[in-house]
Amino acid sequence: MVSSNTQNVRSEIAREEPAWEIARLFPNQGQWSEQEYLALQTNRLVEFTDRHVEVLAMPTMIHQLMVIFLFDALRSFTTSNPKGTVLLAPFRIRLRTGKLSEPDVTLMLAEHASRVSNEYWDGADLVMEVVSDDDRRRDLETKRSDYAAAGIPEYWIVDPHLRQITVLTLEGHRYGTHGTFADGEHAASALLPGFSVEVTAVMSQGNGTK
Repeated sequence: MVSSNTQNVRSEIAREEPAWEIARLFPNQGQWSEQEYLALQTNRLVEFTDRHVEVLAMPTMIHQLMVIFLFDALRSFTTSNPKGTVLLAPFRIRLRTGKLSEPDVTLMLAEHASRVSNEYWDGADLVMEVVSDDDRRRDLETKRSDYAAAGIPEYWIVDPHLRQITVLTLEGHRYGTHGTFADGEHAASALLPGFSVEVTAVMSQGNGTK
């Protein structure tokens, strides 16, 4: 006969364990289909690579304020000079079959509207990422390679740690540096003549936050 103390311990362990029943509703890593990934409903950033999903870290407030500032600036420019559609994360961009990402800010030019759908876009014309401290390599190296392979013409890397914005443009199958812009300078687009943002203004988002 199991003692009441043993039963209490088991009950306590069960309460502290993950909700395995819910986890079992989803495929194991390596077994996800693109359709199952697209059907996933969550307010977290979740990316998909070759039947695996990756849940990204929750962004900080300052990260989000920078993203919103960049989104507002790009959206204002493309609205006053009708050029396309601008979205911010979370929204899915298909980089290739079996790989979907969720850039912080994404632009699709009007002439490529055929690549736009309600669930995801097939690629993009310009993407922006604010570098996250939890994994700097992701934005600086991995996504640089992924976005170049997907043929995205322009990639902005916004680095709060270095207080700089690097604008990359596609040269063949790799990115070249259009410019690296620091405090006091304006980061300018090659794809969108006339569009720029003041680096100091971007980096000043959230000043005074503890």
